[in-house]
Amino acid sequence: MEKFDTIVIGAGPAGLAAAHKLKSSGQKVAIIENNLWGGTCPNRGCDPKRVLIGAVETRDRLAQLQGKGFDEVPYVNWKELEAFKETFTKPVSQGSRNGIVKSDITAVDGQPKFVSKDEIVVNGQTHYQADKFIIATGQRPSYLNIPGKEHLLSSTDFLSLKKMPADITIIGAGYIAFELATIANATGAKVHIVHHNDRSLKEFNENYALELVKQLENKGVDFNFNIDTKTIEQDSEGKYVIKADNFELTTDLIIGATGRIANADFLDLEKAGVEYTRHGVKVNAKLQSTNNNIYAIGDVVDTKQPKLTPVGGFEANYVADILTGKTDEDLELPLIPTVVYGSPKLAKVGAQDGAKVVDQDVTSWFTYSHTNEPKAKVRIVLNDKSEIIGATLLSNEADSLINLLTMAIKEHMTHSDVVKEIMAYPTAASDLEYLF
Repeated sequence: MEKFDTIVIGAGPAGLAAAHKLKSSGQKVAIIENNLWGGTCPNRGCDPKRVLIGAVETRDRLAQLQGKGFDEVPYVNWKELEAFKETFTKPVSQGSRNGIVKSDITAVDGQPKFVSKDEIVVNGQTHYQADKFIIATGQRPSYLNIPGKEHLLSSTDFLSLKKMPADITIIGAGYIAFELATIANATGAKVHIVHHNDRSLKEFNENYALELVKQLENKGVDFNFNIDTKTIEQDSEGKYVIKADNFELTTDLIIGATGRIANADFLDLEKAGVEYTRHGVKVNAKLQSTNNNIYAIGDVVDTKQPKLTPVGGFEANYVADILTGKTDEDLELPLIPTVVYGSPKLAKVGAQDGAKVVDQDVTSWFTYSHTNEPKAKVRIVLNDKSEIIGATLLSNEADSLINLLTMAIKEHMTHSDVVKEIMAYPTAASDLEYLF
């Protein structure tokens, strides 16, 4: 039985980052993956989704300037776009594994399970032992437990569709639902969103979330709120029928976007003394599980912070520093900006309320009007010292501007601080001094 200093379980962005850093510090490291090397983000998550969104953004610009320099606005050619996306995703898994091997890290393919507090077995055959373990197994889609649930597809399935159906329904109203709806709508598909209550994107300011709903409705997306799906059936024509109280919808394909569940339930963690819930592995302020020699990072952790790739990478570097004696401090995460890649984009960072809130409709400002954006809004939150402590943005430029505002919050900037800076003009950044 081979023994290592650290074994990493899960070869997504967090697990790979931890393994490489530990190896560079002189440890003997192994990493185990039972599916695609590279993990969700580059294979079937944020990266391929961003490729698809890129085409949507191009179409949006044409649509906004129709009659102002452009006559026709073609729908996105799904077949061609999907093929382009695969040029990014196909090399990921093998490339990630090759990078591990070239770094002289032991790469193990298969399903690991704990057999004791310091030993695992892979595929029920090969045993490995380690002083420390890092669990970085991520999450998977969670499906509604209703009759007909076998008809539900996931966001992973959506990103791999070879043909976009004429009519598609997404159950749920969170990040994934809005982003997939935006993509499908740009291909010319009729898109329906079905949600069990009337509050979409609950992590965001309600008015801004409602404005994004309105903008997508203007593009033809059909929202159905307060619909608690009871069953899904397939009719004689092969179409799917969603049924609820006083509601019925027939569609070509249904995507379930009702949350995700941690990949912690197939590792036999009980045998290692590790406690977990459906939300993930329970950890302390140092990301240690209830077994002090086993850590958890990334999406599999039972914490409230956003489940984002950069967060997993940050945690990976932190745990590697813990394990190599470079720090003994508790984890302290920086501000985490989040973005919904809708049409337009919705972004936020920091506090949503404070001593003073400045809400502005900036649609008519040159930054947004020169490309004829249909709606642009900015919400700046200040504390009692007039320092920026939070922001919410709705516009095509939201994903870029939110990063600048994140830095402004970190530096405790006030209006007087902002006006001392000179930004490239005319850009969204050069508007900062006028936002509060």
